Amino acid sequence: MRCLFTLVLSALLLAACAHQPPPPDWLLTARSASEQHARFYLEGRDRLAQSQLQTARAAVSRTGNASAMARIELHACAARIASLQPPACPEFQPLADDAGQAENAYFRYLTGQLVEGDLALLPVAQQAAWRNPSSLSDIADSLSRLLAAAALLHAGRLPPSAGQIAIDTASQQGWRRPLVHWLQLEEERLNRAGDAAAAAAMARQRARVLADLPEAAVER
Repeated sequence: MRCLFTLVLSALLLAACAHQPPPPDWLLTARSASEQHARFYLEGRDRLAQSQLQTARAAVSRTGNASAMARIELHACAARIASLQPPACPEFQPLADDAGQAENAYFRYLTGQLVEGDLALLPVAQQAAWRNPSSLSDIADSLSRLLAAAALLHAGRLPPSAGQIAIDTASQQGWRRPLVHWLQLEEERLNRAGDAAAAAAMARQRARVLADLPEAAVER
């Protein structure tokens, strides 16, 4: 997940490049903690994820910059939506009026409310997948790919075969939380299509993923 924060929200970051002064400490802390939060969340390690999210929030809050604070919430929201949680980001709402156009466009993308002009403000990977859903597998960054798949799914534009792309992405990264939900979704699709054998294979994989978890921790 190298440079995950930059890749997922590349159009939204203040991060410095090689020809600029070193980025401030708060940005380095926020970026690292935000990346760690996403990783722990996707792995299903909630206590560690929440701790890292609080660290990221504390770092950006020292700036009072609504756009910087919004990026942390949007990044956390993206990890949830990539895991097929409801497309909502309530933590962004108090910051919306003072956040920038790009942050608000990204929020509308995450929550299925894109309006004219928003697409050009999104990260390049999300733009490409939205314009051409069949290009989903071309997205290099795993979380960006998974998020694009979820956004297309919520919009009713995800090709049926693309569910396997999301499953493979989550499986290769060891991201238990999205993997469980994408497997369940694909199992349901295959059952509707009458392919009981393939659906059963999905069910067996999901059972293996969940085998070492207590029952209460399974479906969050």
